[in-house]
Amino acid sequence: MGLPVSGVASADSTRTAPDLARWRKQAAHVTITRDDWGIPHVVGRTDADAVFGMIYAQAEDDFNRIENNYLVSLGRLAEADGESAIWQDLRQRLFIDPGVLKKDYAKSPGWLRELMQAWADGLNYYLATHPDVRPRVIKRFEPWMALSFSEGSIGGDIERVPLTQLEAFYGDRELPMTDEERELLFREPKGSNGMAIAPSHTRDGHALLLINPHTSFFFRSEQHVTSGEGLNVYGAATWGQFFIYQGFNANAGWMHTSSGVDNVDEFAETIETGANGSRSYRYGNELRPVTTKKITLSYRTADGGQAQRTFTTFATHHGPIVREADGKWIAFALMNKPLEALQQSFLRTKARDYANFIKTADFKANSSNNTLFADSKGGIAFLMPQFMPLRDDRFDYRRPVDGSDPATNWRGLHSLASLPQAVNPKNGWAFNSNNWPWTAAGPDSPKAGDYARYFDQAGENPRGPQAIRVLSARNDFTPETLIEAAFDPYLTAFARLVPGLVSAWDDLPEGDQQKEELAGPIGLLRDWDHRWAADSTATSLAVFWGEALWAVSAQPARDAGLSVWDYMADRATDAQRLTTLGEAAERLTQDFGSWQVPWSEINRFQRNDGAIVQKFDDAKPSSPVPFTSAQWGSLASFGARRYPGTKRYYGTSGNSFVAVVEFGPKVRAWAVTAGGASGHPDSPHFNDQAERYASGDLRPVYFYPDDLKGHIERSYKPGK
Repeated sequence: MGLPVSGVASADSTRTAPDLARWRKQAAHVTITRDDWGIPHVVGRTDADAVFGMIYAQAEDDFNRIENNYLVSLGRLAEADGESAIWQDLRQRLFIDPGVLKKDYAKSPGWLRELMQAWADGLNYYLATHPDVRPRVIKRFEPWMALSFSEGSIGGDIERVPLTQLEAFYGDRELPMTDEERELLFREPKGSNGMAIAPSHTRDGHALLLINPHTSFFFRSEQHVTSGEGLNVYGAATWGQFFIYQGFNANAGWMHTSSGVDNVDEFAETIETGANGSRSYRYGNELRPVTTKKITLSYRTADGGQAQRTFTTFATHHGPIVREADGKWIAFALMNKPLEALQQSFLRTKARDYANFIKTADFKANSSNNTLFADSKGGIAFLMPQFMPLRDDRFDYRRPVDGSDPATNWRGLHSLASLPQAVNPKNGWAFNSNNWPWTAAGPDSPKAGDYARYFDQAGENPRGPQAIRVLSARNDFTPETLIEAAFDPYLTAFARLVPGLVSAWDDLPEGDQQKEELAGPIGLLRDWDHRWAADSTATSLAVFWGEALWAVSAQPARDAGLSVWDYMADRATDAQRLTTLGEAAERLTQDFGSWQVPWSEINRFQRNDGAIVQKFDDAKPSSPVPFTSAQWGSLASFGARRYPGTKRYYGTSGNSFVAVVEFGPKVRAWAVTAGGASGHPDSPHFNDQAERYASGDLRPVYFYPDDLKGHIERSYKPGK
């Protein structure tokens, strides 16, 4: 935390004396208590006071990430990063219109306007009392801006629009899609694990919840926020948002996992141009005018100034036009309900039980997240995203559908009751690992045959069978054994893949050169128990082999319509399996001097500075991490790779915030955050959780005032 300069506005600030007086008055109703891990416990007289303190505390820990998130969500990143970001900004502004958001703010319920005003005031008061902090672009936050980043889905969903094709269309030039856009490059699995366990399957008869988001590191702030109006919530808040995104209160908890549901669609529009140059699109037997809108974007120039570009953009009733394909203009349809999303996101943090939680879900403003839920009444549930367009299942919405055919149109939204779900399943547990919903509660899962195809496009992944394996292993879970399950080292992908490799080697004739060269590596993997471990040389060899085999399998798997895991297991040739093993052993030898290298020597956590994109260095201190990428079925995920100038692997995503919650007479919880709570390298809480993070050693959460006693580092008012 930087030291505040109390009550003094910076020289270039637009703050006025009345602003400062109002902010100081609200700050007097807020107390921030930092515990011995640097976690802020914010107490406000009202919900608005709590929001004021919550966002102020976030700004103390990492204002840069807050501003960056709003540069992205407002479509203003190019103002900081230059013209190279203009297409990302244009993509955002096709959906986010500041004028519309201001109108949404004006018509918001009074309680929500108060929260948005408190949010802006908290950030502005932070800037006013920290003149050493220089925003890159946003020098004053306005209340309506909170609506641009209200649920998370607008960011995740919108990223499906390929930027090269957006630039090709609006830049009027030919551009090929990148290999990444064509999904030919390996992408570290992102998403999360969530598990909810009913009292019937716990030793002490209390529901349990695992909160295990897999995001980029340092993506969220761990906070405890309390008010005199009933708010009392703990968990992870995405930088810049004033609600706990994944967390719990005294009675209920919720964990969001990225969903494989198909609720973002492309419509291929038939465009006709009139004699006067006007454009229309065909819809059934009629021609409808294409909507046009001018969007002006600013960008930073090489000399540090600002310039502008103006685009004429197009849209149909399906959505904005984002590209052209096969002579058709492609309109992109997604959820864009910022007002409803912000209400749902905040109100669910005050839900006391399942009935209350599902009432907030009726806003139907969650489009990208499954939810695992548990409460103190013993209820558990697996829920799908509530924003689910009703469509004709004859059409394959995974590809652009004919926008001129009214039968492809969205026909409202599904009711909550018609969505796949598992509420208080008899088997006693529910989970999701970003896989399909059809195994969410074992035998009590929703059945695929009862639902339209568009309810899943993710299929299964290796974490799914692993989750079922650990959840089925016992019916006497405790918080401690749930933590053990979350860090269970079994790698289901290699348990499936390695036998085929060993068999391929066994089938080689005696005297074959490859059989002789690979005898040692095969012997190591043959005897391996398929479990990651810090001292395991087999883990290192298996990961390097898996990566090599993935590289030659990705394109044919895509061509065959299979997951890469299925292709590697069922269709990779023996020659491919053996050749890639040789490549893996050679690479290990080249980089580390031997093909027998303990995994801990390779897989490392390093936090050098507070930059959003960090530079890694083998010569600098780092911590060994025993678990692997989720790619191989590890529930505890660590997405790591080599970087320019490094031989070791450094993680940037995966387990970020991990918590286990027990809903007894009093809630109990344990948690750990990647690195630490602060984004400032000079803070003692910048990297103080690194060892706990790597070893899965969760620390007790101080939820009640009595828990906090003896663990207080500092207690203060914002601005003091």
